[in-house]
This record gives sequence, structure tokens and C-alpha cells, in this order.
Amino acid sequence: MSAAGVLDCGRDARAHRRGPTISTRIERETMPTPDTAPRIDPASPPDRLLMGPGPSDVHPRVLRAMSAPLIGHLDPAFLRLMNEVQEMLRYTFRTENRWTIPVSGTGSAAMEAAVANLVEPDDVVLVPANGYFGDRMANMAARAGGDVVRVEAPWGRPLDPDDVRAAFERHRPRVFGFVHAETSTGVLQPELPALTALAREHDALVIADTVTSLGGVELRVDAWDIDAAYSGDQKCLSCPPGASPLTLNDRAMEKAGGRATPVRSWYLDVSLLRSYWGEERSYHHTAPITNIYGLHEALRLVCEEGIEARWARHRRVAGALKAGLEAAGLSWLPDDACWLPSLNAVRVPEGVDAKAAIRWLLAERGIEISGGFGPLAGRIFRIGCMGESCRASNVLALIAALAEALGTQGVRIDADAGLAAARAALESEGAAGA
Repeated sequence: MSAAGVLDCGRDARAHRRGPTISTRIERETMPTPDTAPRIDPASPPDRLLMGPGPSDVHPRVLRAMSAPLIGHLDPAFLRLMNEVQEMLRYTFRTENRWTIPVSGTGSAAMEAAVANLVEPDDVVLVPANGYFGDRMANMAARAGGDVVRVEAPWGRPLDPDDVRAAFERHRPRVFGFVHAETSTGVLQPELPALTALAREHDALVIADTVTSLGGVELRVDAWDIDAAYSGDQKCLSCPPGASPLTLNDRAMEKAGGRATPVRSWYLDVSLLRSYWGEERSYHHTAPITNIYGLHEALRLVCEEGIEARWARHRRVAGALKAGLEAAGLSWLPDDACWLPSLNAVRVPEGVDAKAAIRWLLAERGIEISGGFGPLAGRIFRIGCMGESCRASNVLALIAALAEALGTQGVRIDADAGLAAARAALESEGAAGA
């Protein structure tokens, strides 16, 4: 089927997906006063196809689970559900770590929990300088009192193990952090066992940012000797944000429990959180109960599919996206050796206003993608292929719609060739998988 055919067939669906816009209209006859309650219409968010860097589309089963009746955060039924969430998170992280929990908050809360607990004042902390989230890790480590040093690589390139080795020998860090899947650049860090082996040689703890990799690309916390890993639930796990995975091994917990100074965050102090997520199950804070319901169901979907099958699906479907857009005439920022299936950094063609193209896709086709920021602002499209959004039909719709969006600016790509290449890639991978 041609690009025009794909667009014609999807016209009704896209019109439905766009839906009504969110209304925040306030109807008042007079200026408000402290005694006047505002009259606001119910929220009516449109139905989008989420193909950006997150969040991703959510399975209807997860939404249904989140509408279940609320119970208390110390109710025996909820405590059983907590145990099951921990068990499924261990499976997804590929770890036996006892201290594997969802942190109450977004992925940044899990990130801060890992950094704040494992970095003490004056600890030398080695972190990457090849993307936005490496910069955020550096910022958090500095706020925790760490002496931050950087290992350099250009945005769009992974860390070189030789550069990491040189940084270890020069700075002797106590903590080494890296970003497994850099969302700002679409780079998947290869050779992780080599990097963690360097940390072991120098007796340094390892913190891994797995926000855009957990549940979407191969990740083996125990086999790769990672001490602490954090993630978000709104990306490859396809859950509304609010309960963010964190796992710490015994080495990490010993460091957190043997600190000379208290953790600067009471809320994220794992020595206090263990009273709630450990055997005691005593009060620390009120957990986001409905978010835990949602995460529980999202993880059940992971387990039903099988983690390795899920990794393979992401690679197969994102591979079709890559084959299609390359056949259409576009190119990727990272090399193939460090391509990140869950987040695709596609170069913006010359003469294209990236923001205008992104706005057109959202307004006219109900498809959300994102652009670059920092040194990559205006230079890349960031296209997610994560969780429930990682579907063949979504990839085909995006290729056709992106060709339309670029065409409105007078830039032509070969959508028909792109769709044919994407379909061929899907059929080839399907046959290989069979």
C-alpha cells in the first residue's frame, strides 16, 4: 500500500485520536473573588499516539487497574501487592537484589535516591559528559556534596572504555555513574561489562541510569555487576509516571547504611525506606497506591510477554522504523553500534524547522514526537519506540505522517520506499523469529 493509502486508511482513526482539546475554560460573569468557586469544565484530554521520549502509550489493562478501589498503604492486601511488584521488578532488572523497590515519584526521584544515598560529601564521583542526563547526574552528585569529575565524549557518541580507564587512574573515584540509554541523544552505551570491571578494579560503586532501557533493551543488573540502577515507569514499562524502579545490591546498601553523614533527603533515605519496603512494613510515607496498582499490571504484562521476547520486539519494531526512515532518505545521529531502539535520534533534514514539523504532527495527525535540546536543539527528531507504543502499525503511521509533515515545508522524502522497507524489515524479522 502506498503512503497515500496508509494515510487514507488511517484518516478516521487519526481524527478520533486527535479528539477534543483539553479544556480549561473558566466561565465567570464577574471577576473572581475569594468566595467565588471557579466553574471549570471536566478535563477531556485528546487521544494521542505517543512516539516521543516518554511517556509512552499505556495498555488498557493498566488503566483499568488504576481505577480499582483505593485501599490503605498498610492494608494486608496492598502489602501482598507490594511483594509481587518487588518480585516482578527483580525479574525485569534481571537481579536477585533484595532491595528492589518502586520509589514514590517520577524517574528523577529514583535517580536522586540512588545518587543521594551513595554519594557522601567529598566523594569523588565520575560521571559522563555526553548527554543531558549525564549532566543531571553530575548536578545531583554535586548537590549531595560529591567532588564531580567528568569523562568526556561528544553528544551522540558513547563513552570510550579507554577514556573511562584513564579517568579512573587519574581521579580514583569512589562512585562511577553512567547512562545506559541516553534519552537526549539516542545512544545506547555498549561494552557495559568492561566499564563495570574498571569500577571493580578501583573499588568504586556503579550507578546505572536505565530510565529508557528497562523493559525495552537488554539489561542484566547482576551479570553486568551494577550496584545500583534506577529507572522510570512511563517509558518501556508503559505505565503512568509516579512509581519509579530502583534496585540496590548489598554493596550499595552497605555504603548507604554506613555513611558518616546522614542522607540529605529524608524522603529518599533508603535506610528509612527499608522500614516500609522491608520485612517490617511500617509507616514511612503514604505510597502512591493507584500508581502501584498500575505498575503491578504493567509488570504483569512484561512477565506474560517474557523479558527477552520484549527486548526482541523492541529491536524488531524499532529496526523497521530505522529501515523505513533510512530508505525514505533520513539518517540517524548515533552509529549503528550504539543505536538505541527505544529512542531514535533522527537527523532533521536541511531547511526544515523541527519545531514546526513536530507541531504539525501533533495538531494534524495526533502523533507526538520530540526534538533535540542543548547542542542538538533543532538538529534531531527524538522518536520513541517504547512499550505499548512499540507496534508495527504505529511505525508505519509515523513514517507516512512524518513525510507529510516535512512536505508541508517543501522537503520531500520517499514515503513509499520507506513504508516498503519497514514492511520488509518486519516480515524478515518475523520469519527469522519464527
